[in-house]
Amino acid sequence: MEKRRLGKTGLEVSVISLGGIPLQKLPQEQATEVIEASLNAGVNFIDTARGYAASEVLIGEALQGRRDQVYIATKSTARDYEGMKSDIDISLSNLQTDYIDLYQLHLIRTMEQYEQVMGENGAYRALVEAKQAGKIGHIGITSHTIEVLEEVLDPDLFSTVQFPYNPVERQGEALFKKAKQDDIGIICMKPIAGGAFEKGELSLKWLLENEDITVLIPGMDTVELVKCNCAVAKPGQELTEVERTEIQAIVDELGTQFCRRCGYCLPCPQKIDIPSMFLFEGYVKRYNLPEWAKGRYENVENTASKCIKCGICEPKCPYDLPIMEMMERVAETFGR
Repeated sequence: MEKRRLGKTGLEVSVISLGGIPLQKLPQEQATEVIEASLNAGVNFIDTARGYAASEVLIGEALQGRRDQVYIATKSTARDYEGMKSDIDISLSNLQTDYIDLYQLHLIRTMEQYEQVMGENGAYRALVEAKQAGKIGHIGITSHTIEVLEEVLDPDLFSTVQFPYNPVERQGEALFKKAKQDDIGIICMKPIAGGAFEKGELSLKWLLENEDITVLIPGMDTVELVKCNCAVAKPGQELTEVERTEIQAIVDELGTQFCRRCGYCLPCPQKIDIPSMFLFEGYVKRYNLPEWAKGRYENVENTASKCIKCGICEPKCPYDLPIMEMMERVAETFGR
């Protein structure tokens, strides 16, 4: 497994690493299998978050006896000092460790949020104190808003930055180049567009051509997916011209208005699994599997037609998708 230096942290991390979002839906035994398969394939970096339900707990249990083989990154959406201080201690407990290699400000969407976390009673002060106490090794920042990161990414404050990057979403490339010049490690979330990119291995191969980035963190929830993704980091995996043409075709088909299945829109008051609704629609419109998708859609109790347009989901979407409008489209696609 190829490794790259994670900026000023000095950590040498595997270019393909493990994103912890999908682990939360697995029982402990399966989560442990996925994590063990990742480590055995050469992965030495795992990214999770306080907001990923049971993900931290599952990772902590799976790493018992193997903690020294992996760098752990987690993050919190806490904006105030006390909230972040509490979350750091909860993360340490969940992960069953006495230190976390990288702790990140999670999902800073606006300048107002940034000013809040950097204020006298903001979350950043708690991170600094935790670093001084040896609880965390380095401080990073994550966002889905390029304009905010362009304004605030200070190498004196942050050792890493985490931002979406894949063949469909390339708006971060100039930021990555500047970050590398400032010796800031670059963590690419959504490297397979949240699972929407039809052939994930092609997306990963394309991303690894960019020497500015440090590590890709695809979410992986099966041993087979771990093996497939990690194989991309082996020598001799350069893209062919046929593959480049295929990538462009997928990019053209996806456009920009699509669900990355991050799950931030949940829970829905109507108990609709919103990302699954868009996944089923994709199988109809992108993958030409209408009967397969219809069968699974009809087996779901709360379908898109149950949407009452309350609007609670839309402000939570980091991509500002018109979810209510899109849910109406799903209902029309399946006729209910």
